[in-house]
Amino acid sequence: MKKYSLLFILVVFSLAARSQAIAKWKIEDVVKSFSKHNDTVYVVNFWATFCKPCIAEIPGFLDVVKKYEKQKVKLLLVSLDLPSYYPAKIAAFAKKNKYTAKIVWLNETNADHFCPMIDKSWSGAIPATIVVNNKKGYRKFMEAEMSKADFETIIQEAITQDPSTSK
Repeated sequence: MKKYSLLFILVVFSLAARSQAIAKWKIEDVVKSFSKHNDTVYVVNFWATFCKPCIAEIPGFLDVVKKYEKQKVKLLLVSLDLPSYYPAKIAAFAKKNKYTAKIVWLNETNADHFCPMIDKSWSGAIPATIVVNNKKGYRKFMEAEMSKADFETIIQEAITQDPSTSK
């Protein structure tokens, strides 16, 4: 049996504590996460570590969500990475890039099942993002890379939309 010093054990636990645990979710879990009828603005972004446009937009998302956190804006990053990337490669990537939002890995293989549960128009391409404010009846789906400015405009709409004018 190997002996480890107390210092070594503390360092290992300290490093592990800094890494985010990546949960394995089904699409029903994702839908449930943004279906509460409250005044929170839910942003769910579908991405992957190998997707350059996804990686390009996430820092802007993190900045905007932080700016509007007092208005109850929450971001969930849903990884569509390959099963072999779960959880270690996704967690390492998130740590390296300083992602502070909650990250889950979508444990689904049938896009014909999970895409329409998010939006009937979703082809399965990423990045894809849905922004929802259930209390105000706001729901917007985008299947493209978004600039920080465009994303902030959508967040402002989701926060301020008058429910009487919603579709």
